[in-house]
Amino acid sequence: MVTTGGGGSAGSSGNEEVLVPLATDAGAPGSAVTPVFPVTPVGVTGRGAASAPWGTRGAPGTPKPVGPVRPHWDSPTGKLGMAGSPGPPPSAPRAGPSAPPAAALPTVPFASGAAAALHAAASVLVFPAFWATNRLLALRPTTLERLRLGRCSWIHRALAGAALALLLALALPLAAVGLVLWLPAQAARREFVYRLSPSASPAPAWDGRGGRRFSFVSANVCLLPSGFAKFSNLGETPRRADTIAGLLALPGSPRAAPRAPVPLAERFPADADFVCLQEVFDAGAEAAVCRRLAGTFRHLLFGVGARGLRGWRLKVFGSGLLVASRYPVVAAAFRAFPNGAREDALAAKGVLAVLVRLGETARGRIVGYLACTHLQAPAGDALVRDAQLSLATSWMQEFREQQEQPGDTVAFDVFCGDLNFDNCSPAEQLNQQHPIFNLYQDPCRMGPGRDQPWAIGSLLNYLKIYEEPVSTPEKMKRTLEEPAGRHQFLAGPILSTGEPDPEATIPWQGRRVDYILHRQHQGSPPTVSEEAKISFITQLATLSDHLPVALQLHLGPVSS
Repeated sequence: MVTTGGGGSAGSSGNEEVLVPLATDAGAPGSAVTPVFPVTPVGVTGRGAASAPWGTRGAPGTPKPVGPVRPHWDSPTGKLGMAGSPGPPPSAPRAGPSAPPAAALPTVPFASGAAAALHAAASVLVFPAFWATNRLLALRPTTLERLRLGRCSWIHRALAGAALALLLALALPLAAVGLVLWLPAQAARREFVYRLSPSASPAPAWDGRGGRRFSFVSANVCLLPSGFAKFSNLGETPRRADTIAGLLALPGSPRAAPRAPVPLAERFPADADFVCLQEVFDAGAEAAVCRRLAGTFRHLLFGVGARGLRGWRLKVFGSGLLVASRYPVVAAAFRAFPNGAREDALAAKGVLAVLVRLGETARGRIVGYLACTHLQAPAGDALVRDAQLSLATSWMQEFREQQEQPGDTVAFDVFCGDLNFDNCSPAEQLNQQHPIFNLYQDPCRMGPGRDQPWAIGSLLNYLKIYEEPVSTPEKMKRTLEEPAGRHQFLAGPILSTGEPDPEATIPWQGRRVDYILHRQHQGSPPTVSEEAKISFITQLATLSDHLPVALQLHLGPVSS
């Protein structure tokens, strides 16, 4: 069964197993045929997964598994071929065995309509109790709400709290029944969902002959349900989600005049190629973000991390990760950390690994690897974070070994996310000395415990995010350019208890917990990294308690 390439991804009704045409970014309508494969996760373990887990290796001589068979550019002219094929035209075959075709990326969260229906029924039963709990937590005022509502607001909160507590008590029996239905449904849930957006313009393919600039953005956006977000002095999650997504989805600008970003920037880079978000936990917020980003980014990965009982641990939330890409996603896989502790154990935190196709040379594919993660949060859990970093680097190595093909040129290997430790607190020396910093380059870092003089913290003092000096992107940029402003509005070095370190040097640069690391991939024809620039973005003033981080990676031509 075939369909002509160049169109968008086929939709489906409900969550039944579907056959999805994998469209290409390079072809025109009617240019070539695209095979259709059953929708099954790539690199996902658990029920409904067809492929082996990361790190599964065959006998000697067995071809390595690769990502889903997708159309690609066989030459700089844009001729279409198949990603599972050797790559060059038959007249110039590539050495080595051809890889077997792999399954397509999943476009629906459940492997069967029955599981989707069970999940929907459970959600209806659980919703009243969840809504009442969320509204109860949302009665906690932010610092801005305290100023606006005044001292009399406690009467309103007390009355509303009593009514919501009564509703919660009445809704609990229904929620218990819903939980019984919800748990088995989650066992059939896939680890992520992929969406191809036909409304977004495809990224131009790179033939490797000239230089190319790639732009990455990583941001913790704190899109928890509104009541839970109040613990970070934030709220109104639906409004914030729509605003944040709108800011990220601004139309791209021409690439003809590269400009190095300043360390502090008021706006997201207009030509961002990859956006990696953390803490997109709220389902409604996730839908709003995907809807807005789909107009700019052609490839989306969301719904990451399975819920329910996982290894006898209850996961109420997913991973909160979301990745948007202008370039075709060839393969993706998610693995959850097995050692989440305390409140973090309720979320399926882990690593989302992505392989993107950037173009083609006569030798083979030009690809990039991207990892997005969110580590254990509590300050005293350095040992947990250390183990998670070790797992993440090992899993990414296994993912690369599974996906690589003969003739590949790896343009970049980027590891990003909220790592929840800084490079200034003595209490976090264990994490600061992790071997990942011997594998990847951190442009902001001089060594363990020492950052570049221009680098600043990415974690704000959450109790002060609404104050006038940081209330707009422009004001925040001006304020954080000054040492006194950083000392007042950025979170400072901490003890292992999470309390401020009284012996910290003043003024400080701040706690930089959001990272974008990169490295040159070993074993592939080198691409010359001419320049790597980091910038800290102030555009989410009053919308998040983190500063987004952007990396611009300027690459030279691919060597022959």
